[in-house]
Amino acid sequence: MSYQFKTTIKIAVVAIAAAFSSTSFAQSAGDNVVNVGWYHIAPQDSSTPLSFTSPMATTLTGSGAGVEKADTLGFSITHFFTANWSASLDLGVPPTYKVVGTGTLSGVGEIGTAKQLAPTLLGKYFFGEANSQIRPFVGLGAAHVSYQDIKLNSSFQSALSGNLALISGGQIVATTTSASLNSSWAPVYTAGATYAFNKDCSVSFSVSYLGIKTTADLSTASNVGPILSTTTMKIDPVVTYLSVGYRF
Repeated sequence: MSYQFKTTIKIAVVAIAAAFSSTSFAQSAGDNVVNVGWYHIAPQDSSTPLSFTSPMATTLTGSGAGVEKADTLGFSITHFFTANWSASLDLGVPPTYKVVGTGTLSGVGEIGTAKQLAPTLLGKYFFGEANSQIRPFVGLGAAHVSYQDIKLNSSFQSALSGNLALISGGQIVATTTSASLNSSWAPVYTAGATYAFNKDCSVSFSVSYLGIKTTADLSTASNVGPILSTTTMKIDPVVTYLSVGYRF
């Protein structure tokens, strides 16, 4: 093999290696990445005592409610404006939250369930170069949080009826209770990293904190008319998201 041929082969190998290193893991301006994965939602919850507002004003001292952990399938799409700056829209199959009694309502067990919708828009900054295989990121954004399919369990309905009878000295006979949860905007803070297997496929992991606060308004049917009560709940979940991504 001639010296000139060997030199040509070496130059070609070096050129291919350089091209591979510069494009294999690129996330450049104009790129879009779709991720599919799993959300684990861990509420850092607290609540105010349940307070009756009409027709009487009183509070169930020591009562409270908490929200159990939940999991759901998640989706996100990220658009890169530059190699470092991007915006993402995060969505998920609405998780079902189980609300449980705490304090003087701890004996009730599960108060009820509700599905939460929280589409989230995030601005993100990716550290490193476009061709880096591992890229940490941080982000800030907002989620619009709303609720549907709110159901109250019979055990809570019975406990509420018993408390109303006790408060009124047996004059109030309560039956069914319905509830609504108000929607709100919540700040979102996130940090994580992506690992690129090649120029198109990657895996991502992030940890996010959402500052979620909602008011639960209850209406109880009774022999003296509707009885209204309310409580404020902070859910404040820490959400982990493990996903696989595809760039196009």
